[in-house]
Amino acid sequence: MKERFSESDEVPAGTVAHAPVITVRKASGPVKGVALVLHGGRANSFEPVRARHLSPARMIPFAALIHRRGAGHGLEVWTLRNRVRGWNGQEMSPLQDARWALAAIRKRHPGVPIYLVGHSMGGLVALCVADDPQVRAVVSLAPWLSETTPAEPVTGRRVLILHGDSDRWTSHRQSLRYAHRARPLATELHYVTVTNAGHFMVKKATLSHELTASFVLKCFAADTGAAVHPDGTLPARELLASDQPLSISV
Repeated sequence: MKERFSESDEVPAGTVAHAPVITVRKASGPVKGVALVLHGGRANSFEPVRARHLSPARMIPFAALIHRRGAGHGLEVWTLRNRVRGWNGQEMSPLQDARWALAAIRKRHPGVPIYLVGHSMGGLVALCVADDPQVRAVVSLAPWLSETTPAEPVTGRRVLILHGDSDRWTSHRQSLRYAHRARPLATELHYVTVTNAGHFMVKKATLSHELTASFVLKCFAADTGAAVHPDGTLPARELLASDQPLSISV
């Protein structure tokens, strides 16, 4: 069962031109954790995000797989659709939307662990809002990073970064530099090079879905004691057992 609500539901009609929208895939019992899924976008655009746009559509398989594996154990999955498509400089539009979504989770489910999953611009957002007090772990896929991306928000968090070595949209080199900066701060940080994969990892989509879901479920099980079947966490457990956590290739 799904639920959908918007920031516009909280204010008088006509107050906001565009508002972020949340789709909730419900847990089948008491909620023990929430995964928040964040989509990509553009450097500059105030065009409203529509459900038909590819950036939010690309995140549906991630949300669906996490929900399928975790709902029975109390893991709810929230998918955020930003109000506008761009980052927009100092406006940092998607950052505001993610903070709103996190506040909504805290209000509805105080104290439960939150797991962030983001692609491209959403990967940047996930790393930046990891300082929310309920966030426990982050999966950042092909994130849009730079030398100025702050590492401090992932302090005490578990982090998985996946980046294709053929990405021409965002820099896998910048992602690796960030990983080196952030690793001393994070509880654990793994950087996975997805070989022969571009920005959307189309050729290795199943792999990226499985690694993401299994990492989220592994962290969720560790945090809550949920009896997740070992098969649900196997890809992350096997791959991330490497003694070189920033030099993993798939």
